[in-house]
Amino acid sequence: MNEKDYKIIFCIVNAGFSDEVMDAARSAGATGGTVIRGRGTANREAEDFFHIQFQPDKEIIMILVPEEIREAVLHALYRGVGLDTPGQGIAFCLPVDEVVGLPDAEKKQD
Repeated sequence: MNEKDYKIIFCIVNAGFSDEVMDAARSAGATGGTVIRGRGTANREAEDFFHIQFQPDKEIIMILVPEEIREAVLHALYRGVGLDTPGQGIAFCLPVDEVVGLPDAEKKQD
């Protein structure tokens, strides 16, 4: 197991914008991510509040990052694919308790 502190960042964007998400995340030091297709369920009140029209088809990109670059990746996502962009993205992160299978984790166990 890896002793390094990791976070998982979730970025939800309109379908077709996962490449832009990964470009922004990589610019801040992230190395990769996983894309899941999804469908949004926003209501009319949310559309009126944000002054945007929601597209129901979404992509959810999960990006595992070391804690030390978490803030930089979140800011890069905000600038690159935030609500004011065509991707209309939101991003949030959650703590990760344990990580296995990463090259860094394998090196520390040897």
